Amino acid sequence: MKIALAALLFAAPAFPATMDLDNDPAHTTATFAVKHMMVNTVRGQFAKVTSTLNWDKDDPTKSAVAVKIDAASIDTHNEKRDGHLKSPDFLDAAKCPEITFKSTKVEKSGSDKYKVTGDLTMHCQTHPATIDVAFTSNPIKAPWGALVYAGSATGNIKRSEWGLTWNKPLDQAGGMLVGDDVQFEIDAEYNAKPAAPTAKKEAAAVESKPTK
Repeated sequence: MKIALAALLFAAPAFPATMDLDNDPAHTTATFAVKHMMVNTVRGQFAKVTSTLNWDKDDPTKSAVAVKIDAASIDTHNEKRDGHLKSPDFLDAAKCPEITFKSTKVEKSGSDKYKVTGDLTMHCQTHPATIDVAFTSNPIKAPWGALVYAGSATGNIKRSEWGLTWNKPLDQAGGMLVGDDVQFEIDAEYNAKPAAPTAKKEAAAVESKPTK
């Protein structure tokens, strides 16, 4: 007696090696800190920040990230100061409306940690900058079904290298009103969906003969 058995094998949902992840602007922030009068730290943020990320899970060093910030969305919780920071003395937001970063090189520096070098454009000037990035390579599944990745980038630049040179001298020798070093941090979430499962059918004929 011959019995033919047909088996249906479905491929499990999978991710391609390279993914364009969708940024979640509602959970993406850019903050910064600058010394004031050498003794205090003024902190601020930008309200409008977006990012794009092409993630290569097999070789993260082949990934690419970009960030775009609306310069006019700066907020230091002081309207007068914010107006000055948007003026030609600083960001010149009317003439140079965007601050952007585009990666050119990604190097692994630890478990889920990377050194990312790229072109930083601010105040209509572009110069290289390197940031430290921590990225969750294993996503968290959200209640609504999306798979959520998250990244945090930190760095330090000298604003004068981008032409932001406005300042006032203090009485103390060498002291200046506004510090040159700017520390910044960008936190971002990205969403991904598994690729649609492939209904891959295979027919397997299994022959079985009754034992005597």
